[in-house]
Amino acid sequence: MAAKKSTKKSESEAAPKLFYIFYNQERWDNWLKTLEEADWSGDEDSEDMPEGYRFLNGLTDDITLAAIKIIRLYQNKRITLEDARNKLRGVEEIVMSEVPGEDLAEIVGSMQVSLVVLFAAVQKYLESLYPPAEEIKNLVKEGRKAIDKDSEKALDIASSIGSAVINGAACCAKYVKDTDDPTLFDEWLVEVERIADAMKSLKDFDEEAGESA
Repeated sequence: MAAKKSTKKSESEAAPKLFYIFYNQERWDNWLKTLEEADWSGDEDSEDMPEGYRFLNGLTDDITLAAIKIIRLYQNKRITLEDARNKLRGVEEIVMSEVPGEDLAEIVGSMQVSLVVLFAAVQKYLESLYPPAEEIKNLVKEGRKAIDKDSEKALDIASSIGSAVINGAACCAKYVKDTDDPTLFDEWLVEVERIADAMKSLKDFDEEAGESA
């Protein structure tokens, strides 16, 4: 009896419960405060990007990584499909919420437009709605044709490409560099490339106690 009880304890210790801090309102508010206080003008004598734009780029990376970490936790069977859906919707609700202040809202609004494709892509992936990798080239062509006439169709195409990337397909650096006159669809492709970078950087990701998303 004693040996049996010891085995159960060992099994329990070998499989600790998930303890993970997901993206939250406080984190978002801290980023907004950082952007509000940032210098957006920069130094005229310097070629460096003003810190405000660097911070905005960092915020976009932060949100993309937070979403893909949830995907990785689902892929690693740390959370269920329904949990993944709910967690991602929670991040989306925070990130796509109305931003106070006219100037800040305008700045963050441009980022929110590009992130629409992130949240559409992760939900498509969770629904197993992703095209084969070999279709991406044609999808890029279709998306560029559609963007001026039907932005919803273009978004649907871009998010499908994003879901394929989450599933392991390669995209979209060469297509982003392939245009001198970027459209909103090209901005979405930039975000899809950001998704690809996040997937690569989180290849071996797994949660640790108290780790922040």
